[in-house]
Amino acid sequence: MSALRLVALATTVRVGAGDDLAELVLTSLADAGEALETGDVLVVTSKVVAKAEGRVVALEDTAEAKAALVESEARRVLRRRGALRITETSHGFVNANAGVDLSNADEGTAVLLPLEPDRSARRLRGELARRTGVEVAVVVTDTFGRAWRHGVTDVALGVAGLRPILDLRGTLDAHGRRLEATEVAIADEVAGAANLVLHKAAGTPFALVRGLDPSFLGPGSVAESIVRRPGEDLFR
Repeated sequence: MSALRLVALATTVRVGAGDDLAELVLTSLADAGEALETGDVLVVTSKVVAKAEGRVVALEDTAEAKAALVESEARRVLRRRGALRITETSHGFVNANAGVDLSNADEGTAVLLPLEPDRSARRLRGELARRTGVEVAVVVTDTFGRAWRHGVTDVALGVAGLRPILDLRGTLDAHGRRLEATEVAIADEVAGAANLVLHKAAGTPFALVRGLDPSFLGPGSVAESIVRRPGEDLFR
C-alpha cells in the first residue's frame, strides 16, 4: 500500500532580497517538529523564491503601469482581453499576465517570476544537502490557469532531484497493449498536491512531501522536459 504525506510549513518572516531560504526552510521544519529525510520532496512557492532573489519591483497603481510591466516581462503576448494578457514568458511558460503577481505583495510593488527556476531549485537543494547531509528533491511552484478548464492549480516552474516527466511510452498497460503517448507530469502533480495544504493567506510558503515513489527521483529540469516547444504546439 502506498501513501503520500503532505505537511505545510509556515514562517513568520517577511522574506526580502538576499534572505537565506535554506535557513528559513530548516527553521520552518523545526517549528513543525519535522526533519528532512532522504527521498523527501520540498515544495517552495515561486513567490518566496522571487522575493529572496530580489524579483520585486515598484509599480504604480494604474492600469497602464500594470499592462506595461506585464508586457515587459513577456516574450510574446498571445491574447489580450481588457486587463488580461495571455503571455509567453522568457522561460517559455504560457500563462496569465507573465506571472506578474500583486497578491501578498507590499503596497506599490509587484512580484515577478524567478529568472531561472530550475537553477533556484538546484541552489536550494544543494544548500540543504550541505547543511543537513540529506539529499532531497526541490520543486519551485506557481499557480497557473488551464486552457479550456475553469480554476487554477499549482504547477512546477523548476525542479532539482525529481524527474519532471515519467515517460511510459513503450511500456505495456494492464491488457498488454503498448503505450504510445503516455507521459506523466510528475513534477506538476507534486505541485498540485502540495497546493492543497499551501493556503495563500496562511504564511505557508513551503511544503514537505513524503512517500513519493523513489523511481520518480532523479535528474531533470522543467525547462528541458516540460515546456513544450512551439514547433510541437498545435495552438501557437
